[in-house]
Amino acid sequence: MTTIAWLFDDARDRLAGLPREAMGELVEPRRLWGLRRAPRVAARGEAWHLGVLLIGEDFVAATGEIVRSREEARRGFAAESQRERAAVQAAVFRGGFREGVPVHLGWRMLDVAAVEAGGTSGPLAVVEGVPSVRWSPGAGFAPLARYLDERIALLADPPRGAS
Repeated sequence: MTTIAWLFDDARDRLAGLPREAMGELVEPRRLWGLRRAPRVAARGEAWHLGVLLIGEDFVAATGEIVRSREEARRGFAAESQRERAAVQAAVFRGGFREGVPVHLGWRMLDVAAVEAGGTSGPLAVVEGVPSVRWSPGAGFAPLARYLDERIALLADPPRGAS
């Protein structure tokens, strides 16, 4: 049986030189002179984004939300959800990420050793002896090796847009 740790080590070797994406964490700053300051997103490293997984040099995480940094501006919003998303985008910008950069928030570290011991961690599990990943909450499990192969190929050679 191929170990899950080996699959991720092999993936890291194949991903070397390919672009990584920023990971961040929303931080509520302390009050200054009794005044509440605006939240910001603090950098928490980088990882290769492969679908539902973020693979770093020494960790694997499940993706959360992806937000593009955007400078705060006064805008009218048709929905409260738009206002909330704009506030998070502005917090990413205040955290020092240049405008337009995608940043992963709400990610969760995965326990690869627990999965190898027969448990589950986020979208990872061993199904009938095969390391597997659930690529969508409503989907079944797919073999992890094939999933990594497909996602690495897409990252290395993204599809071209229609002209």
